[in-house]
Amino acid sequence: MPKQKYSPEFKSKIVLAILQGDKEFNVICSEHNLNPNMVHTWKREFLQNAPLAFSAHHERKEAKRKEDGLRKKNDQMLKTIGQLTLERDFLQDCFRQVGASIPAMPDYDLQKE
Repeated sequence: MPKQKYSPEFKSKIVLAILQGDKEFNVICSEHNLNPNMVHTWKREFLQNAPLAFSAHHERKEAKRKEDGLRKKNDQMLKTIGQLTLERDFLQDCFRQVGASIPAMPDYDLQKE
């Protein structure tokens, strides 16, 4: 008979029922036709990984803080690009008004940077 796969939600439900203590460990195992050794393993894994429930929140906050910082930096760079574009256009218009040729843009090789 092939091994049955249990979802993480089901395992959590069983372990929480055991930790609540409303029913005996063996009663819960027999109600769900579960091997007690397997359920002990689930319980041990659950308790070992319990701190991750709180650290995930901290990691999400840190990731959001970094994302907000990058978004702010991106907005500032876009603002700078807009300002530089306006200045370039103004200077090009000045060159046109006096009849001078517009200097060529330098050819930067962005691959080298």
